[in-house]
Amino acid sequence: MLILDPIQTRHHLDWDALIAALNAMFKGDCVMPVRHHHTVGVPGEADATLLLMPAWQPGQYIGVKLVSVFPDNHLRSLPAIHGSYLLSSGRTGELLAVLDGGELTARRTAAASALAARHLAREDAATLLVVGTGRLSVNLIEAHSRVRPIQQVLIWGRDQHKASQAAAEACSLGYSVEVASDLETAARQADIISCATLSRVPLIRGDWLKPGSHLDLIGAFAKEMRESDDEAVRRARVFVDTRAGAFAEAGDILQPIASGVIGKEHVQAELAELVRGSAGRQSADEITLFKSVGAALEDLAGAILAYETAQKAGTAP
Repeated sequence: MLILDPIQTRHHLDWDALIAALNAMFKGDCVMPVRHHHTVGVPGEADATLLLMPAWQPGQYIGVKLVSVFPDNHLRSLPAIHGSYLLSSGRTGELLAVLDGGELTARRTAAASALAARHLAREDAATLLVVGTGRLSVNLIEAHSRVRPIQQVLIWGRDQHKASQAAAEACSLGYSVEVASDLETAARQADIISCATLSRVPLIRGDWLKPGSHLDLIGAFAKEMRESDDEAVRRARVFVDTRAGAFAEAGDILQPIASGVIGKEHVQAELAELVRGSAGRQSADEITLFKSVGAALEDLAGAILAYETAQKAGTAP
């Protein structure tokens, strides 16, 4: 059995190969049950959450991601979220590999956004604004730069020190990055805006979006969370990673539906339809919006890629 730590997982998930793997998985056949969500009591502390996200390709591979969220882990100076991915044979059930769940999730999330941008962002999109300073920020810069000719990158965060750290990391990788002091000014000039935050209030206003821009929303993952206001959703042609996930969890979609700003039909298509060519950007001036909440097939695609890459390199049994 192969065990890949965070560094090894990252090493085996090249951006171009990962984007291609997601493209193939969304085009193909994958069984993806609704994820399991369990509340776990922790005596004397806030309840924890256990998430199980299964997916499989019949006769090929079976995978499941296990994620635990312990909100009070900060009391022990530990991360709140831990995750692992188990990849097994779809023919025998034999466990083939265990991958670092955090690194797999971060990279497949950024790659899915880039895959959507390949179909939704203008081909000449050159200015990228990243909103948020967590582990995804640099990943988003790397992934979007694989699909569009990004020349200028702006990073905005509530904590300017963290924004400066993320910018420095991206600069060390060869990207031209600046810290944005004013979110509105940065948003008004951006061709692509990619948000990866845990915000519960809108950050991006629809009035700020210039014609032809693409808004990528990946951070807010629950009904009570959102990164865009009603006007942004109303002005844009809206796409999602999966309708099932968006209509169950995406506050950026569910809140404007609940208030009557849009109806469910405002969602044009999901990522599988984009990669199959049945939907996409229709004009240079339209505003597009992609909302993702994550899909188990993305984890499976990444895990298979990492495992098979390790096999070719001679590092897997």
